[in-house]
Amino acid sequence: MRIYKEEIFGPVLSVVRAKTYDEGLKLVNDHEYGNGTAIFTRDGDTARDFASRCQIGMVGINVPIPVPLAYHTFGGWKRSAFGDLNQHGPDSIRFYTKTKTVTARWPSGIKEGAQFSIPTMR
Repeated sequence: MRIYKEEIFGPVLSVVRAKTYDEGLKLVNDHEYGNGTAIFTRDGDTARDFASRCQIGMVGINVPIPVPLAYHTFGGWKRSAFGDLNQHGPDSIRFYTKTKTVTARWPSGIKEGAQFSIPTMR
């Protein structure tokens, strides 16, 4: 769909299905834009792996919209960036760095592995 190929700002939720964790990570990393992404899991190993390997500027772990507070960097990578600097925060003065902000929320529960659906209220 066209919505997946362009960088738009919502409120819009675009869902792309992946059969495996690695396929989902490849979708994220191969996309030309790199503003934000999220993963929902209770598995700390999976969360750390995702945050480390994804090539995206803002990463949410159990947070659907990973926009950090104003004192953190706000901005993406790839074609989502504006010039050499990020827009806000202390990173806006660093010239030769590539930042990644990871926002995480951990619900209680048993380690279950990666999930490929968005949790809803019950």
